[in-house]
Amino acid sequence: MTQMYNPPHPGEILREDVLPAMAITITEAARQLGVTRSALSRVLNGKAALSPEMALRLENWLGIENGGKADLWISQQAAYDLWKARQAGVPSVQRAAFSR
Repeated sequence: MTQMYNPPHPGEILREDVLPAMAITITEAARQLGVTRSALSRVLNGKAALSPEMALRLENWLGIENGGKADLWISQQAAYDLWKARQAGVPSVQRAAFSR
């Protein structure tokens, strides 16, 4: 099995790419998104997952035309979560037996 690279947490993309491109502070971004600074900070620092609600906030805030589509943010979070789970070890299960 090929080892997948460590995908970035979506908060890292927001912190490293989006906020600097907008020349906006975390405090101002949180205000515009309608969330607390601490809630946004937890996402930006990878301490909290990007929720579907936050993904919808980003979609409305950035606009789909600017890469804000909620589905893309959720896909990035899912890729990160799956990578982390694989790093922790694949759980041992009994393989399903299908009758034909």
